[in-house]
This record gives sequence, structure tokens and C-alpha cells, in this order.
Amino acid sequence: MSLEQLSQKISLDALGNLNVTFTDVAEIIILSFIIYQIMMWIKSTRAWTLLKGFAVILAVLALAAVFKMNTILWIAKNFFSLGITALIIVFQPELRKALEQLGEKNILSSIVPFDNSKKEEKGITDRTISELVKACFEMGKARTGALIVLEQTVTLQDYERTGIMVDSAISSQLILNIFEKNTPLHDGAMIISENRIRSATCYLPLSDNMNLSKALGTRHRAAVGISEVSDSLTIVVSEETGSVSVAKNGRLLRNLNQEQLCEQLQNLQVKPEENRKIKLWKGRSRHETKTDK
Repeated sequence: MSLEQLSQKISLDALGNLNVTFTDVAEIIILSFIIYQIMMWIKSTRAWTLLKGFAVILAVLALAAVFKMNTILWIAKNFFSLGITALIIVFQPELRKALEQLGEKNILSSIVPFDNSKKEEKGITDRTISELVKACFEMGKARTGALIVLEQTVTLQDYERTGIMVDSAISSQLILNIFEKNTPLHDGAMIISENRIRSATCYLPLSDNMNLSKALGTRHRAAVGISEVSDSLTIVVSEETGSVSVAKNGRLLRNLNQEQLCEQLQNLQVKPEENRKIKLWKGRSRHETKTDK
């Protein structure tokens, strides 16, 4: 028997001894998906820059091992136990954002509906859209700055508590009055939930995204900041230029006209088909389904 035939026989024997089960295949698929998501997360956040710095440290340690720099290796060995804790502290903002994005995937809610689907079922009304668009562009003409946050599935109650409770129906006149200069409620953000103005003069987290233009002021950075920690949509009216912008999912769409703003707000509305699916998942009775028609 030749060497080539012997190697082929060994290979076939090794393959024959493999016992691949469905669980093994499932584990490979799950691990591949997790590794891919981690790599994409690292690439799209500050973690990529921090990871390059970590790679430099590893290269230095490798050189220290080759040239037997015992002092450096001793220091690295003693600090290694703190490495995991240090990484968690350094990557804390990115880890929190990644977990929030994972929660926003609504994987579980697509299987088992939760109570927060009530907000999705109600949605934003045409009247609310009309009043918001009218108020925003009237404030833009008057160079009146404004910051309006529309709550979605992620609750904003913690931010509502930083302001003054209003709990009023939405009207363009009230919005104009709230953001009028030199009035007690004009500074800060207005939060809207379930087609009602819940609170005004609210404090929002500022975004630390370094890719944002340096020309943007505090309002725009606050709008992007709240969109990074929730699924809300935020309308910004610039006091300097009168332009209207929208922040959603960490992105800022600038210089919108009335039609574009209306389209962005209409995207928040629940379509009749989606509304019907939610009710069916909730297991309502036939009588309720017929009544809703």
C-alpha cells in the first residue's frame, strides 16, 4: 500500500468515526451568528479603536516574551486578573448600547406578545401629525428653537420626571406657547406619548458620537442622544437657521420640508394589517374582532 493510499484510508477512517448530531450543527450555526454579530458590533462602535489599542498592548507583550523582559511580563501577569473588569468598564457604553439594540429586535415579542404592544396598537394619529408639522414650521419661520420627543415602545418616564408635567392634548397653539422665548417651559425637551404632551423642559442625554458635525448645537446632540438609548423619534427646530431635523436610531436627518417631516411621522403609525395581527396574537374573542372592523 502506497503512502497516498494509506493517508486516504486514515482520512476516511477519521471521517467515519465522526459522530455529528443535529445539536452540533445547531451549535456551529449559533456560534457563527454570535461571532459575526460581535465583529459587526466592534466595527460599528468605538470598540474598534479600543480593540486596536488592545492589539498594540498584546504585540508589546509578545515582544517582551520573546526578549524575556521579565519585569514587563510580571506586571502584565499581575494585572491580568483585573483585565476583564477593566474591559467591562472601558466598553460599558458600547455594551449597554449593544444590549439595548438586542432588546429592540423584539425577538421574544414576535413569539409572545407583551403588554407594551398597546402603544403600538394605538400609534400616532393624523391629527397629532398635522398639529406637529404645523407647529414646527411656524416655529422655524419665527426662529424659535424646539425639541420634541415622540415616545414609542421604550418608556421615557425617567426623562419625563426631569421636567414639568403637562399631560395635555396636542395642539399647535400649545406647542408654540410652550417653546415661546422667555417663557418658563421653553428650555429643554417636550415629551409626547400616546398622542398627549406628557412633560416639558425635560433633560435629555447628549450624544458622544464624534461623527456629528461640530456646527450642531446642544439641541441636535440631545436629539441624537435620546435616539441612541431609545426607539423614539425626535424633532428639532433650529433657533439659528429655522431648519427642521429628525433624529431616529442614532441618525440625524437635517433640513426636512413639510412633506418629508409628515412622511417620517407617518412611519410611526400602525397600519390596519399590523393592528389586526396584534389583536389576533393577543387572542381576543370573535366578538371583539368583529367590533374592531
